[in-house]
Amino acid sequence: MLGRSGSVYGGLVLHLDVESLRTLIAVLDHGGMTRAAEHLHLSQSAVSWKIKRLEERVGRPLLIRDGHRLRPTRDTRALLDDARTIVDLHDRAAARLASSELTGTVKLGSNEEVDASRMAAVLGRFKRTHPGAVIEFVIDHSAHLDDALASGAIDLAIIQVSDDQLLDTDTVLWSDQLRWVACCESTFSTDDVVPLISFGEHCFYRTLSEPLLDDADIGHAVAFSASSMNGVRAAVEAGLGVGVLGSRYLDDTIIAWLPGDALPPLPIVHQIVRTVPGETPEVAAALIDAITSELIDPAATQHVSTSSRRAETQTTNC
Repeated sequence: MLGRSGSVYGGLVLHLDVESLRTLIAVLDHGGMTRAAEHLHLSQSAVSWKIKRLEERVGRPLLIRDGHRLRPTRDTRALLDDARTIVDLHDRAAARLASSELTGTVKLGSNEEVDASRMAAVLGRFKRTHPGAVIEFVIDHSAHLDDALASGAIDLAIIQVSDDQLLDTDTVLWSDQLRWVACCESTFSTDDVVPLISFGEHCFYRTLSEPLLDDADIGHAVAFSASSMNGVRAAVEAGLGVGVLGSRYLDDTIIAWLPGDALPPLPIVHQIVRTVPGETPEVAAALIDAITSELIDPAATQHVSTSSRRAETQTTNC
C-alpha cells in the first residue's frame, strides 16, 4: 500500500518533500548551491543539507559536480519534470488558500533578457495569489517600453539601461558587463569588414558599440538582425558574425571576441524594474514585489568584476 505522503519503493515508503524538490530545482536552474541559496533566501548549508537529505531518502546521488558546475544525474533528469509539477501543484494549492482580495489592472512590459517561461511562471504564481488582479503583459525593446512608461501606456516595465540612465527609483534585478562575443569556432579579423549581429533597427547595443569600431577605423556591416535574444544568440553560436552580449551569456560556445579586448571597454548595463512617476497602486506594488523576489540576482554582479577573467579562460576551452 501507499503511505499517506509517499510511494512504495523497494519495499519502503519513499517520501519526497516539496521543499527538498524545490531546492533541487533551484540548484539546477540557478547553476549551483550559492545562487540557489540566494534565490530561496536560505543559507548555503541549508541548501546542501536539503539536497543531502533528499539523496539519502532516494538512496542515490542526484547531482554530479563537473568542474565548478553541478549537473543532474540520469535519475534526476527523469525526476525533474515530475518535481516541477509537484512544486507547482503545491504552490497553486497554497496560493488558493492564501489568495488575497487585491483587485485592479496592471500593464506590464518586459524586454527579452528575462526568459519568457520564467516570466510566465512568475505571473502565473502572482495571478493565483491575487485572482482578482488583471495583468496585461507585452514584450518589446527597452527603448519602446521606456517611452510607454513615460506616456502612461504601461504601469511598469522590466528594461535594460546603462549607468547614466539609472534612476534612484529603479529596482536593479542584476547588472552585467557587456562584451564583444563570437562563436568559439569562428575567427573574424579587424583586417576585413567585421560582420555584426544586432537586435535590429532599435538595437540598444548598437549606439554603445559601433562608435567604438568607427573610432578604431574598423570596417563593419550588419550581417544578421534578430528582434529576440534567442535569435541573436543562435546567430552568434552559428558563427554568423560578432555580437554584443552580457557576460552572463559567455560559455563554451559563445566566447569573448579577442580583438574587442583591444577596444575601449563596453559599458555595464542594468536590468531593472521601473514604474511610472508618482504613487504606485497597491496591485502594481504587489506585482513589483513578486517580480523582485523571483528575479533579483545579487550574485550577477560577479559577472561585472570577473567577466574578463572568465572570457580569457573560455577562449582556451574552445
